[in-house]
Amino acid sequence: MASRKRRLQGDNGKPCKLSKTDRPPVHRHVAALILARGGSKGIPLKNIKMLAGVPLIGWVLRAAVDSEMFDSIWVSTDHTDIENVAKAWGAKVHRRSPEVSKDSSTSLETIQEFVTSHPEVDVVCNIQATAPCLHPFHLKEALEMITQHGFDSVFSVVRRHQFRWQEIKKGSGELTKPFNLDPANRPRRQDWNGELCENGSFYFTTRDLIINKGLLQGGKVTYYEMLPEYSVDIDVDIDWPVAEQRVLRYGYFGRVTPEVVRLMFCRVSGCLTDGQIFVSAKGAEMVSFNIRDITGIRMLQEEKVEVVLLTSTEDPVVQAPADNLAKSLGCQVVQVGGEPMDDLLPMVEKRELQWKDVAYMGNDKPDVKVLNLAGLSAVPSDAPVVAINAAKYTCHSLGGKGAMREFAEHIVLQKQKAKSQMNQDRIDNSSF
Repeated sequence: MASRKRRLQGDNGKPCKLSKTDRPPVHRHVAALILARGGSKGIPLKNIKMLAGVPLIGWVLRAAVDSEMFDSIWVSTDHTDIENVAKAWGAKVHRRSPEVSKDSSTSLETIQEFVTSHPEVDVVCNIQATAPCLHPFHLKEALEMITQHGFDSVFSVVRRHQFRWQEIKKGSGELTKPFNLDPANRPRRQDWNGELCENGSFYFTTRDLIINKGLLQGGKVTYYEMLPEYSVDIDVDIDWPVAEQRVLRYGYFGRVTPEVVRLMFCRVSGCLTDGQIFVSAKGAEMVSFNIRDITGIRMLQEEKVEVVLLTSTEDPVVQAPADNLAKSLGCQVVQVGGEPMDDLLPMVEKRELQWKDVAYMGNDKPDVKVLNLAGLSAVPSDAPVVAINAAKYTCHSLGGKGAMREFAEHIVLQKQKAKSQMNQDRIDNSSF
């Protein structure tokens, strides 16, 4: 049988060899690298501080993992707590040396140490942990500039419309001068393209530039422009509330973003209660509920989300209070065993729902399976580490102290975001 493999022919009809530019590109090992030193001066352990329910570094690690563009994903750190969080979010860890862990150490020095220690790496993407609105498509499109268009380095920028003026020393008598503005012909915003500024989200660079030339930007260099809404950089604590609101609206929440949460399971003990048991003068045991959490449940019900309260055979004290609460709210109470999944799976299937349509709030090890599986999941801030690592959102509030209300607000915000995206998709589709 004749071979089906085709050979290229030259003008003379004879087989010809592929030139270097015509040959299929040789695969190069592309590594994502997040630098996360433990000794942040502005915000202690900033890189793992919770931002909108996720460790700061978790936002960029999620985007890097889901981009599926990297042969390896690394976090360079000198701190054990950061190492543990990095591994929980799917990264490998490079323990940096003391020489590049100083306050005076530069990013370039730290990246050079990493590349020297990993000779298999050909291209490095230095992703800043402080860029929580990074999405997988940003990384994909930027990397294609190297793999498909032959650039040696690509870095992210954002367009700014800001007029810059020369700084002068106070009391010097000097007059300031504009850098990018003619005051006699001051343009309107719509008449000016603005300027491109580094936003610090990421830097793709080849091994050769890093090791042999000591550069992060050089060779055949280009930029990747990101929209302003994705350009968030956290330097000081005052940025945190602003960044938190931005990331809730523009952040990347994973491949499976629930379009509409229809069913919410909530543990009563530890989520709606604070773990305390009160004893009356007559010896009756009682627990208390927070009005903010009750309001949170009502918020979800107004959004047409069915709320089911979960009690446990191992915690009979909360059963009667939970029954009374459910009666006043018009919701169901279900008693679950040591493996909640066994009791909840039939309920999800009976309603013909998928797990992406389900939200779950738990607070301990037995909840881990459901926390991992649910489209949206949360734990109070005082939950054990094993539950925090499994949840997609960690509340600022304690159990029984407003955690349910906080998670309810998060669910409503995500529903609004999903509906807005669906409306935009309809508009985009109708344009073709």
